[in-house]
Amino acid sequence: MGQVAVLFRLMPQGVETDMAALAKGVRESAPAGVTIRGMQVKDIAFGLKALLVSVVMADTGGILESTEQAFAKVPHVESVEVMEEGLL
Repeated sequence: MGQVAVLFRLMPQGVETDMAALAKGVRESAPAGVTIRGMQVKDIAFGLKALLVSVVMADTGGILESTEQAFAKVPHVESVEVMEEGLL
């Protein structure tokens, strides 16, 4: 069993969403066994921004889905999308 690097894109509910608070909520919601390696705010369009979250986790069944669900429950998150996934 190896490790997997995953890049998530979290879209906020609107342009007024506090991205720093969103990032804090993501850090606090990461499930056990998931290490957040980095976060970046990226401009999308018309003032809308996305939060890119890079994580490393064990290559076990269900952990990707549980991480995606945990991030989706963070207040002011509209959607969560897996952008990239690869074995380390």
